Amino acid sequence: MPHSHRPLNLKMSVNRRNWLKHGSNLRLVVLVLCLVCDVGYGQFEDTNEFEDPAVLPLVTQMVYRRLSNSTAALNREFGTRAKFCVKDPDADWNRAFNFSTNLNFLSSCIQKTKGDMGRRICTAAEMKFYFNDFFNKSSNPGYLQPNENCNLTSWVSGCEPGWACSVVDQTEQVDLQNSKEFPVRTRNCMPCCEGFFCPRGLTCMIPCPLGAHCPLATLNKKTSLCEPYTYQLPPGRPNHTCGGANVWADIRSSSEVFCSAGSYCPTSTQKVPCDSGHYCRMGSTSEKPCFKLTSCNPNTANQNMHAFGVMVIAAVSTILLLIYNCSDQILTTRERRQAKSREAAVKKAKAHQRWKAARSAAKRHVSEIRAQITRTFSGKKTSNDGDTHKMLGPGNSSEVSLSINSSPASSSAAHSSYDVEDDAAAARSNERASVETEGKRVKGHKVKKSQSQIFKYAYERIEKERAMEQENRELTFSGIVNMATYSEMRKRPLMELSFKDLNLTLKSNGKHLLRCVTGSMKPGRITAVMGPSGAGKTSLLSALAGKAVGCKLSGLILINGKQLSIHSYKKIIGFVPQDDIVHGNLTVEENLWFHAKCRLPAGQSKADKVLVVERIIDSLGLQAVRSCLVGTVEKRGISGGQRKRVNVGLEMVIEPSILFLDEPTSGLDSASSQLLLKALRHEALEGVNICMVVHQPSYTLFRTFNDLVLLAKGGLTVYHGSVNQVEKYFSGLGINVPERINPPDYYIDVLEGIVVSNSNSDVGYKELPQRWMIHNNIAAELETNPDVENNSNDNAEQTFVRELWGDVKSNLRLRRDKIRHNFLKSRDLSYRRTPSMWLQYKYFLGRIAKQRMREAKLQATDYLILLLAGACLGSLIKASDESFGAPGYTYTIIAVSLLCKIAALRSFSLDKLHYWRESASGMSSLACFLAKDTIDCFNTLVKPLVYLSMFYFFTNPRSTFFDNYIVLVCLVYCVTGIAYALAIFLQPGSAQLFSVLLPVVLTLVATQPKNSEAMKIIADLCYPKWALEAFVIGNAERYYGVWMITRCGSLMKSGYDINKWNLCIMILILIGVVTRNIAYVGMIILQKK
Repeated sequence: MPHSHRPLNLKMSVNRRNWLKHGSNLRLVVLVLCLVCDVGYGQFEDTNEFEDPAVLPLVTQMVYRRLSNSTAALNREFGTRAKFCVKDPDADWNRAFNFSTNLNFLSSCIQKTKGDMGRRICTAAEMKFYFNDFFNKSSNPGYLQPNENCNLTSWVSGCEPGWACSVVDQTEQVDLQNSKEFPVRTRNCMPCCEGFFCPRGLTCMIPCPLGAHCPLATLNKKTSLCEPYTYQLPPGRPNHTCGGANVWADIRSSSEVFCSAGSYCPTSTQKVPCDSGHYCRMGSTSEKPCFKLTSCNPNTANQNMHAFGVMVIAAVSTILLLIYNCSDQILTTRERRQAKSREAAVKKAKAHQRWKAARSAAKRHVSEIRAQITRTFSGKKTSNDGDTHKMLGPGNSSEVSLSINSSPASSSAAHSSYDVEDDAAAARSNERASVETEGKRVKGHKVKKSQSQIFKYAYERIEKERAMEQENRELTFSGIVNMATYSEMRKRPLMELSFKDLNLTLKSNGKHLLRCVTGSMKPGRITAVMGPSGAGKTSLLSALAGKAVGCKLSGLILINGKQLSIHSYKKIIGFVPQDDIVHGNLTVEENLWFHAKCRLPAGQSKADKVLVVERIIDSLGLQAVRSCLVGTVEKRGISGGQRKRVNVGLEMVIEPSILFLDEPTSGLDSASSQLLLKALRHEALEGVNICMVVHQPSYTLFRTFNDLVLLAKGGLTVYHGSVNQVEKYFSGLGINVPERINPPDYYIDVLEGIVVSNSNSDVGYKELPQRWMIHNNIAAELETNPDVENNSNDNAEQTFVRELWGDVKSNLRLRRDKIRHNFLKSRDLSYRRTPSMWLQYKYFLGRIAKQRMREAKLQATDYLILLLAGACLGSLIKASDESFGAPGYTYTIIAVSLLCKIAALRSFSLDKLHYWRESASGMSSLACFLAKDTIDCFNTLVKPLVYLSMFYFFTNPRSTFFDNYIVLVCLVYCVTGIAYALAIFLQPGSAQLFSVLLPVVLTLVATQPKNSEAMKIIADLCYPKWALEAFVIGNAERYYGVWMITRCGSLMKSGYDINKWNLCIMILILIGVVTRNIAYVGMIILQKK
């Protein structure tokens, strides 16, 4: 007895009580064993016993067991060949052919065939033959190739669709697990049983999978079709009738056996309409209850979730409107509370400490002044004079000593920016005194001051210290701010900048920007660089600041008398660009405070940084607008003059030793210019070396400068020295300024050749550079104009191709110089330890989050557009069972990619100038990039949620909301990285154009048929291919049972693999990471310093 009879004995013992009810027990047991053996091998003699209700269930179980074994054998072979569409072969096969809950269709088939069912079921070889035809992409599903039973010479009734036959040799044992040979089935042909399908070209039956409905067909005399199927009766066979089902194939080829939408099929022979409150999709085996707040009519295929979608829209819109309207109020309240807490913290923590320091410093100053008076009367030389001269370098010793000595007094007494004017006047008087005593000085000796001057200076110092002590008795926050300017408490390193024979030439065409420029700029003084247009003013500033790119620089630049790189002092050098590069969506105080946190020493306490910011706000006269937004083009903010002062304050707040300014007074009225110069004068009194390019200042501003560098066209020096001596120098050349004419305007007009010098002057404006060289004993050979003309003639004789090639090489050299300049590393000699990258990342994170909160209206607009896109696409494109929702997902990829890319462009396109300035000042580029990307992660998580809240509930796909959300999050992360790269490498207009074109073009390429290997490789490089594959796979996994062939057919046609969902997600994330790295490298390489 075969091993398959062991479960039979168990069944018999379990049902022994039922058998005892029917006659003789021994006779019944023997009869059942014989029948089971006969049915198991397809052999029988007597069929009357199959009507016995006690025997039929046992036989049915036995047949089902043999049928399961045959399908299991097919499953192993099918799973090997269909790995791309079967994730778990056992689970999928169990969902398709597990009929254990209801075997009525088997029982009825056994009765219909009178126990001959075992000879009519297809073996594993015949099933394999049928499914191989499917994998070979047959154009006629259900019509198989000729085989042993059905061919041109042998075509019995069982070969027709819906019919099956029995084996010829009744003694032959039919092994259903045989996967190699076909049994000969040509005898006793009859219609296929219900619950089975009989393909055309096979004479056996295959069980219909779960989710199918396979009843017997009935002939429609009007159409001559066997309904509900589509095959016709064969001609010439009048006795032939309609049989059962004939095909199980892809739904796009044949959908007859699929359980219709609106009904569910618990077995393959039973179809039940869906009740109210439930919905039944096509191919369902049970009805599913509808969600709450949704409506489901009887016989419906999908639940009506429009009400749910409307509620989601209302909820999301309410939240967005709240953010839209309340973001400004929330930020304002938060900043007000922070300002109060900051001021209170400074008062409590620093008031007593500052007062004690101020009192001890005042006593020390008084004792030092008394000691100085004693030494002066005794004629002894102080030991500090030599150190002071060493720090400041060579120059006017009397002037320098007076300016340095007056600096502490000025800074300590200057408790308001409006007191700086008195300090400036005092400094100018000291300068005049130094000029008067200059002629009396003997080389190597120091001229002594008179007794009255010494006493007067001493008494002034004592009185100022007493005034400060009286003021500090009732110490307030502004009083603490005043103390921040006290030089004894905080000192800056003094830096003298000198240059000799400085030449700057463009590498592209050899044009001279600067020629033989020699001079020096000393700490504590303001040097103005003036000249006509094209004189090289900004070029000189850029050369001294180390920002000249694409040029050949020659000559010496010395820092404190040493030939060092200016980049080594980057952290204590401020550079104010001509354009007002200020964040418009931040307040004045927030702009200054951010630079203070990122660029002041890391060890400096927060209270000290607050004092610095307060001092700068006070000195620049920005108290009234400190809490106002700077403003942008779209949103009005502070005035132009105030914006210019904020632009300067960003560099003043770092307490630099050298401050470069490129036309800081351009576009300002006289009052704003004077207020700005007052603040700069205050910085100069602190020992800052200030160099600024000025374009035709007023006479009042002109007299505020200490030194003047006057350049002629071609970058030649016309004058470099004290402002007080410029008129005297030009008068010596016969160039006198007429009355009521502003001297700087007149000198620039002379250099332009607009004004002809006086008749008593024999010096033309072209000879002024040579006269200055003669005056300073500078020996240099200047290039003559004929050489330039010869060069121009040579260029004119060049061919167009050579000229074009020359321009290309020049651009490449310029790009190479920029990259080399951006990666230039110098040893840090500033000895200022700024905050670490992670601490700057924290500061950037707070600033960008604040900016995004102020852009809540723009963010809300993005969300509303996504909501509309999701609602429109969800209502227009329904989820298609044939393609597993691929069309809807394709449009989703295009829409989400386009909208999210354009929104992500704003992260870097709008802030390029700000980044270039901040990076050039030493801030961390990595911290800025990571902070922007971190803040954008909020949109990466929220935008898919917003879109799916409409699209998912309108299309209602079979995949879960979470599966769609994960894929969409990865897609948004991917396209955001691509948008970063586009924003950094392209101009804003081009970046927007590519953001629109890329999703459309790449999606079209990804959805094209992969007929060649090259096309497949190109498609693999497109991110929409992986996103669409992940969407389709996630949805296809929920189609099982009768959908198995449809799933395999669709995935095979698209070239997808159901096991690659994780791979698709990882590739999307990988593309996002790679494009972010590319964007970051581009941000470093392409930045303009």
